[in-house]
Amino acid sequence: METRETYVATSNTVYINTTPFIYDPRGHTFDSWASLMCEAFAAQQMEIPIHTTTWQGWAVGMMSVGLFNNEGIPDPYQFDSWDQWATAAVNAFNPRT
Repeated sequence: METRETYVATSNTVYINTTPFIYDPRGHTFDSWASLMCEAFAAQQMEIPIHTTTWQGWAVGMMSVGLFNNEGIPDPYQFDSWDQWATAAVNAFNPRT
């Protein structure tokens, strides 16, 4: 799993924050992608999708987590499909390479 590292130096101590990347949605169904996201970001206790979960409802729940909200994850109701939204979320969250 890829992670991003943020270094914060205070006095003589350096802290490393390793946050996973948002998975590329290509080749996934919504259920498989969202399940991977729940696993990668387990500390955020995101909702595991079930048969009644809508992708937009799940996405709104994801956006309510501060880690994602602070990164400008786009509004899912502006997209027609989950994978278009997920690609936009990848572009907003993952660092540029």
